[in-house]
Amino acid sequence: MPTNFTVVPVEDSPLSEQGNDEQILEEEDREGLDPAAEPFSGEETSRETSSLISTDHDGSIYGENMALYEEEMDSAPMVASLLNKLANYTNITQGVIEHEKAESEDGIKRVTVDGPQMGTFIGVYLPCMQNILGVILFLRLTWIVGTAGIMETLAIVFVCCSCTMLTAISMSAIATNGVVPAGGSYYMISRALGPEFGGAVGLCFYLGTTFAGSMYVLGTMEIFLTYIMDNIGVFQTVDNNVRLYGTCCLVIMTLVVFVGVRYVNKLSLVFLSCVVLSILAIYAGVIQTTIKANDFKICLLGNRTLQHYKFNKCEKTELSVHFCEDGSLNATCDEYFVNNNVTEITVTRSMLSGIISENMWGHYGPKGMKMEKDGLSSVQVSPNTNDMSRPYVLHDITTYFTILVGIYFPSVTGIMAGSNRSGALRDPQRSIPTGTILAIATTSFIYISCVVLFGACIEGVALRDKFGESVKERTLVVGTLAWPSPWVIVIGSFFSCCGAGLQSLTGAPRILQAVARDGIIPFLQVFGHSKPNGEPTWALLLTAVICEIGILIGSLDAVAPILSMFFLMSYLFVNLACAVQTLLRTPNWRPRFKFYHWSISFLGMSLSLSLMFVSSWYYALVVIVLAGCIYKYIEYRGAEKEWGDGIRGLSLNAARYALIKLEEVQPHTKNWRPQLLVFLKLDSDLEVKHPRLLSFTSQLKAGRGLTIVCSVLEGTYMARGTDAKRSEQSIKAAMAKEKTKGFCHVVVTSNLRDGFSQLIQCAGLGGMKHNAVLLAWPANWKQSESSLSWRNFIETISETTAAHQALLVAKNIDQFPTNQDRLADGTIDVWWIVHDGGLLMLLPFLIRQHKVWRKCRMRIFTVAQMDDNSIQMKKDLQMFLYHLRIDAKVEVVEMNAGDISAFTYEKTLVMEQRSQMLKQMQLSRTEREREAQLIHDRNTKSHATLNDKAKPTSDRVHMTWTKEKLTSERNRLREPNMAVRDIFNMKPEWENLNQANVRRMHTAVKLNEVVVNKSQGAQLVLLNMPGPPKSKGGDENYMEFLEVLTEGLDRVLLVRGGGREVITIYS
Repeated sequence: MPTNFTVVPVEDSPLSEQGNDEQILEEEDREGLDPAAEPFSGEETSRETSSLISTDHDGSIYGENMALYEEEMDSAPMVASLLNKLANYTNITQGVIEHEKAESEDGIKRVTVDGPQMGTFIGVYLPCMQNILGVILFLRLTWIVGTAGIMETLAIVFVCCSCTMLTAISMSAIATNGVVPAGGSYYMISRALGPEFGGAVGLCFYLGTTFAGSMYVLGTMEIFLTYIMDNIGVFQTVDNNVRLYGTCCLVIMTLVVFVGVRYVNKLSLVFLSCVVLSILAIYAGVIQTTIKANDFKICLLGNRTLQHYKFNKCEKTELSVHFCEDGSLNATCDEYFVNNNVTEITVTRSMLSGIISENMWGHYGPKGMKMEKDGLSSVQVSPNTNDMSRPYVLHDITTYFTILVGIYFPSVTGIMAGSNRSGALRDPQRSIPTGTILAIATTSFIYISCVVLFGACIEGVALRDKFGESVKERTLVVGTLAWPSPWVIVIGSFFSCCGAGLQSLTGAPRILQAVARDGIIPFLQVFGHSKPNGEPTWALLLTAVICEIGILIGSLDAVAPILSMFFLMSYLFVNLACAVQTLLRTPNWRPRFKFYHWSISFLGMSLSLSLMFVSSWYYALVVIVLAGCIYKYIEYRGAEKEWGDGIRGLSLNAARYALIKLEEVQPHTKNWRPQLLVFLKLDSDLEVKHPRLLSFTSQLKAGRGLTIVCSVLEGTYMARGTDAKRSEQSIKAAMAKEKTKGFCHVVVTSNLRDGFSQLIQCAGLGGMKHNAVLLAWPANWKQSESSLSWRNFIETISETTAAHQALLVAKNIDQFPTNQDRLADGTIDVWWIVHDGGLLMLLPFLIRQHKVWRKCRMRIFTVAQMDDNSIQMKKDLQMFLYHLRIDAKVEVVEMNAGDISAFTYEKTLVMEQRSQMLKQMQLSRTEREREAQLIHDRNTKSHATLNDKAKPTSDRVHMTWTKEKLTSERNRLREPNMAVRDIFNMKPEWENLNQANVRRMHTAVKLNEVVVNKSQGAQLVLLNMPGPPKSKGGDENYMEFLEVLTEGLDRVLLVRGGGREVITIYS
């Protein structure tokens, strides 16, 4: 029958505001669901809901047209509902837009934000440009060019820019792989590599940004105290003045950020304009030098550069004050001063002057070395100790190539400024790759061109003059090239450094706040709190404290390598994240940015690591150790997060590969260790009944190898699925409490027997399967009305034996020590009756590795028969243990082949009578009713006839036992001398006993006497477990044999080998 559909036209409408959305949702709630649709069954597992998925629907419409799917609607939304939710989704940035407030008379209010509106140019390109270009360009690039030469400087710039470009490609792939909420680079790294790596890299990125703030403050103070206000120093040394005024500057910047980020955002355009104008002034100055040289001069004495700001004219009469004793040329003067003339040269020259050839190669030197001009002749004299007091320009630090790399690298950082604003972008997946890569390309061109222009237009000795001391007016060396005035560079670089410092103090606290709010580092959670307006106050305070540490270092050159390490570590993990995701080919890895490859990311990762050790190997080691400590701390104490990260995928691939390799070859005897399948029993509240079994598991395993903790619930999974999950949670909680590392699995089957069988056969995966089963002894098997408990126990033993797996049965498990106990003294006694592959030797060795049993001594007992040479047996066993490298005391116990005692017969008799009684108790209800009817019929006949027909035979006497009679008889048999007293009364019944059972009982009784005599005070007794009967007829007798064998012992571990050797004397 066809179904008629009605097509309803839908008009396009703009995105509804939040208030309208809430009104619509309220109306939908009032309408309710279709009463004909049944609610979702509580037995079903509810699916995880997403913030993008709404299960609200109009029951009338969906009920008529989509009745086939009406039962799905509570968990799976209709497509229209999903698309509507997706269309209304926005990812407003956290930490930027919410701080833009409107003031009113009542106080501060937030402006309603319709959505992110910034494009590529404003949102990504300009912020990256502002963060990349800054203090190093204006304060250190000329010095690096003069010290390293043009060729080596180009190599430094190329390597550093290549590192950032490769990192930007990797970052673009990650940023375009789905919606990137506010959080930027930290969010991308943590969600790609997991909470451990994310937390470590997030803190490294935070510390890098914080120390960048220190570097910008130090740069600001260097410009202010050296080139603007050089006469306001409080201390004699420059470093102390920088520390003092830098601290004051940091306090002011922190207050500005604390008051409101909107002021920083409004000033950012001003600061960026200063950077752009300064760069344009440099290019304009280069053009101006081809037309007319400027008036900046350098004074040389011989070929040595002088501090020109200390004298007015470059003449000997002016210099005599510094080189002669009384300031007169007629007095005794410095020998070098007397023998060399004074020369004055121009700082800047035309590009075609040929000076580029002099600046092509490096001029490295130690600290305190005089700055000399190449190609200028001078008369050399013997070194003079007074040279340090002369107005020479000296090297302030020892220079070499690698230190220049560390100082220069901060000039290329800042590439993540665009990704940090991802929440404020109109289209982050398009803007972040385009804007970031264009910004890196632009700044790389600026750096490369500046390197060439500086080397071609500025005198070499001026380039190597870091603080402009050789320039007469003492200005920035790069300022001598600027047009129309060097003050353009001085003022521009000053405001540029201020703006960059404010940006660092704004961004760093938000990175820390993002890490703290994720909850992966517990002790940082306090820094996740903020003011009502969202300002991270505590994080800002910590940032200011760390920034002050960098300022107290007092040197921009010392701080730059530190922040280089942190940024390089962050870039390394960005590349690692992209490479891992690409190689794993996870289904969710679908970046819109297609120009990436795992080899590019691997090259960027290698380059970042190489630059870390090239810049400063000891700083690199410190940062790596710090990141490693953070990683291990998060792994040990941090909150568990599941972000679908690549490291988890990598772990899965590694696990799959390892499992396949393990399955190819059977493990060698040297590598054998118990891989345990632990059977737990749960009580009626689904709580673990014997938690000490988990304690013993952790003591035996010590966190090594495989441990699978299992339990079985009776019923169907549809009915008890919730109980199964509750049981798993309960077992996992008990495992965590007892520090048992392993896996948990609960199965629901129609009966316990099938569940145990399934677990023994199917637990584990591939080569990682269990080889031993651990379970507790069924303590109440005699008192149980049903025989299922001990029958399941025996059948579990039989299946374990058939599967060639070892079996460990802990008797009196509740008396075993906990993980907090420490056994100060005692012994672990091993009774080696039959050879089981050496498992009895290996287990006590493994147990004694745990701190609970560490102080216990190991004793090994073996049993000798009358025809055995016990002395030789002891020597052989001692030699065997010596080759096994196991320290233990050896004792051989002789068992005489005596006659079977009356006590043994009595035990056997009681056992068989109980067996018959249990069989009688297991009659079905119909059979019991039928027997009761027969008895009633017989009672109606004559007494004599009834006695003739009902006279008991020897086979029928056992059916007359009742439970009460059995209990009283057992108590009577335990009285002293009972065997002697009743030996003649019960002699006729002994003749009807099963002789095989008599022999087994005799062995159990005799062996128990010996074990109790030697090991009653032992902390633990390990004993060979006899095999189960091959026929089911003797199951109940088997339990009685084991009970007699272990009677009178506190802690017993019955061990049955798996049929293979597990210990060897060979290396």
